[in-house]
Amino acid sequence: MQKLVKPQWLKIKISTNNNFTGIKNTLKQNSLHTVCEEAHCPNISECWNTGTATFMLMGDTCTRGCKFCAVKTGNPMKQLDADEPRKLAQALSEIKLFDYVVLTSVNRDDLEDGGSAHFADCINEIKRAYPSIIVEVLVPDFRGNIGALRKIVNAKPEIIAHNIETVERLQRKIRDIRANYNQSLSVLENVKKMNPGIYTKSSIMLGLGEEDEEIVQSMRDLRAISVDILTVGQYLRPTNWHIAVNNYIKPEKFEYFKQKALELGFLFCASGPFVRSSYKAGEMFVKNIVKKNKI
Repeated sequence: MQKLVKPQWLKIKISTNNNFTGIKNTLKQNSLHTVCEEAHCPNISECWNTGTATFMLMGDTCTRGCKFCAVKTGNPMKQLDADEPRKLAQALSEIKLFDYVVLTSVNRDDLEDGGSAHFADCINEIKRAYPSIIVEVLVPDFRGNIGALRKIVNAKPEIIAHNIETVERLQRKIRDIRANYNQSLSVLENVKKMNPGIYTKSSIMLGLGEEDEEIVQSMRDLRAISVDILTVGQYLRPTNWHIAVNNYIKPEKFEYFKQKALELGFLFCASGPFVRSSYKAGEMFVKNIVKKNKI
């Protein structure tokens, strides 16, 4: 089999400035984690240099073992940092993020509620410290636990995201056996049932062997449950232990999927080789629609 060569459009320039260094120091001082670092995000330089970071709650060890993800896996032994909500608010004040914050977490199947109460505490602490802030959260599936999801919804973040990751046919190939396509769709559907005013968001990785029609069908499935925002990006293999890239998608194909998503009714779609689920490209759009609806 011929070895895939990474195309020119997948080259990215890494640079750092005082913002980058400041965020790194703040995270270390407060014992906080970001998905930017743990998942080897290619946009870390761009986002951190402009003061944006996606905080990863409940530690750096995930109880799942998805074949595409660089986050460390293992058993966290039910340990949680009860002071994390306060540390998070403190970090935001030091980084000076007062209008938009993105929170995600590892999966915590070792906890009865999947860590949802702790996640909600973090949201509530941020909202208490900064009442006008817009909070976007990228949540686990909580093994389909409706009560756990309700704790997140009741904390009233403006955006709740949960990623289907890939098309239905490839779910078992790349995701942990405890995750599945229908369970992920149900998370997003139940958010809307509990609170239709919360915007929902999902993400799809390309380059795993999916067909174009399968991608479009995934979009249709998301729109059928009123998902508002979609991101589409290129899967990049973190290490040789992870699943291999099947193919690299050209920028014009990403543009095609963006236009298709908008045709299907998504309010916003970020689509490109380096786009990730918490990519900052959508922040200004989301800020505008959230603020407009608050008036």
